Amino acid sequence: MTNDKSPMTNHQSPVRLALPSKGALERSTSSLLSACGMSVFRPSDRQYFGSIPSLPQINVLFQRAADIFTKVEEGSVDLGITGYDVVCEEGVGHDNVVVIHDRLGYGKCELVLAVPESWVDVSSIEDLAELTLLFKEKGKNLRIATKYPNLTRDWLYEKLIVNFSLVSVQGAMEAAPSMGYADMIADVTSTGTTLRENRLKRITGGTLLKSQACLIGNKRLLQDDPTKLDTTKTILELIEANLNAKKYVSITANVRGKSADEVGNYLVNHSELSGLTGLRGPTIAKVYSKEDKDWYAVTIVVEQNMLLAAVNHLRKAGGSDMTITSPDYVFGSQSQNYQVFLERLKEDS
Repeated sequence: MTNDKSPMTNHQSPVRLALPSKGALERSTSSLLSACGMSVFRPSDRQYFGSIPSLPQINVLFQRAADIFTKVEEGSVDLGITGYDVVCEEGVGHDNVVVIHDRLGYGKCELVLAVPESWVDVSSIEDLAELTLLFKEKGKNLRIATKYPNLTRDWLYEKLIVNFSLVSVQGAMEAAPSMGYADMIADVTSTGTTLRENRLKRITGGTLLKSQACLIGNKRLLQDDPTKLDTTKTILELIEANLNAKKYVSITANVRGKSADEVGNYLVNHSELSGLTGLRGPTIAKVYSKEDKDWYAVTIVVEQNMLLAAVNHLRKAGGSDMTITSPDYVFGSQSQNYQVFLERLKEDS
């Protein structure tokens, strides 16, 4: 029964969103959603259900990141946030899962091949290919420990490396060569510290995949329910605008001039670099001062890496009293990610 106080109508279906339940991915996901105005309420770390008070039509389910793909694929949740590496590994043969946003900006890692440091003659993928042939001549296969068998197998086949066998391992991957049940590994790493501490080294050309956290959805459930699509759009719009905002700063300066047109024309026509005068151009307003009437407030939004160049440009125009702020959101004319997502749904309908 629908609560009379709930903003949901009888025609709205709750959107079930699976989020990582623990670890760095859980903390980073919570931080991102909070920054986007979608703070997650979880009664305690031991509870598997939560909510997003600002979006009451969403029910949150906390799961292991490795299990979220399966939850989305089987339809027990509509949306989920997990690692792109998990999606690529599990996605083979599961066409019911669609990647809605593949770069959420955290959880970054790479799936790499790593060999023992003692293998001084093996430093590249070409060296590894030759090694597999030597193993074959001796009647052996190169044993590779991994929890990414699909990605590893397909990638090596693409490199025409076929003389190997995969060893399924779920924990203590880096110990496999020293323990003797594998010759090398294929695993994710972010800093390489764990590899080095276990006397393993990456090989040149041995990066199988670059990964970070991503938002995925169940294609069929979203296609069949317009209200779930609307909620997905809301989530995507807020995330996209927040991530876009990280690229920009807003600068406001007082600039002396005889008129707003004079200040604007100088800024636009004396710009040494494109983009120094903002995304579309400066916003200029009269400053009402008792002492001097020839002042205008100029506001421009520029990319972070153009901050000092833009400040110097304003100085040359007579600018002073400059303040810098970081926007929380930058919205475009429409959500690019949502448009791409809709196109994917249409292609598969």
